[in-house]
Amino acid sequence: MAGSTFGTDFKITTWGESHGKALGVVIDGCPAGLNLCESDIQIFLDRRKPGQSLYTTARAEGDKAEILSGVFNGKTTGTPISVIVYNKDQHSSDYSEIASYFRPGHADYTFDEKYGFRDYRGGGRSSGRETIGRVAAGAIAVKLLNELNMDILSYTRSIGHVNIDPDNFNKEEIYNNPLYMPDERAAKEACDYLDKLRATGDSSGGTVECIVRGLPTGLGEPVFDKLDAELAKALMSIGAVKAVEVGNGIEAAISTGSANNDPFRMDKDRVIKASNNSGGTLGGISDGSDLILRAHFKPTPSISKAQDTVNKSNEEIRVNIKGRHDPVIVPRAVVVVESMAAITLVDLLIRNTSSRMDNLKKIYI
Repeated sequence: MAGSTFGTDFKITTWGESHGKALGVVIDGCPAGLNLCESDIQIFLDRRKPGQSLYTTARAEGDKAEILSGVFNGKTTGTPISVIVYNKDQHSSDYSEIASYFRPGHADYTFDEKYGFRDYRGGGRSSGRETIGRVAAGAIAVKLLNELNMDILSYTRSIGHVNIDPDNFNKEEIYNNPLYMPDERAAKEACDYLDKLRATGDSSGGTVECIVRGLPTGLGEPVFDKLDAELAKALMSIGAVKAVEVGNGIEAAISTGSANNDPFRMDKDRVIKASNNSGGTLGGISDGSDLILRAHFKPTPSISKAQDTVNKSNEEIRVNIKGRHDPVIVPRAVVVVESMAAITLVDLLIRNTSSRMDNLKKIYI
């Protein structure tokens, strides 16, 4: 299977299956000298692990990270960092029935067509547990960004029709509710909405927003490797993401040039923008403003309501999917979005060091 590696200079390769012995990631290109221990990674994995609330799968996984290589005496060595997480609570028998048919909204049919067979236990590589490797690598990338005085904040912007109110935004509230919403009222309304869906065997989609502050101007290459393009690929590679926005996103399509353009002005001796409709990028290059991203997730496809599908004998059937599933993916995906954004930015930061001669002179002269 190709396509399990992401990045150019800061590069990650994830491996493992949902019901295999373990999952993990190899991170190549991390600079030597970064303070790193397993607890740094565990904080991030705890944000995505199952069993945290009524709104996540009941699968009881501790998701404990072990660093196998690339760290010595609490610092990265510059060699590949390998992180492993063992699976502990696989109920593979829950999935034996689906070996004979294709679940609506899942990768069952396409995997069978592409490879001729598939690991039907929890989706194999197409499972959400694949993101364990991304999050472990993301923890390292975020720590590196923080060392460079850059901050990243991610949260749930919406669940179904329930949106946060910017006037009620409270950063501390993000970790006070199971949905990671920075608005207490919206979180309660979203929980009520999800309770109704759970009672009927249904699920919901939603949106994760990510804001990065402190980015320098100049990240991103102006043709194929635009900052926007690299981030869009990173976020669209997350299972269940169906759309990505930067800045005003789709609102820009119904705006006017005079309303959507961000005027420049001076702040002492520094050029800044009076607004940030572009979301921190111009011409595919970071402009020094806050980077604003949104990833839109589809509803969890595994629902207990009866659905129409086809089996491997080409017969039309109706199924009720069994097993332990999230009624909404979004809360556990918040840290995944944050991780993929951070990985992309670190990769571009390292690549950017060779964009100017004066950068190289600072390093070598």
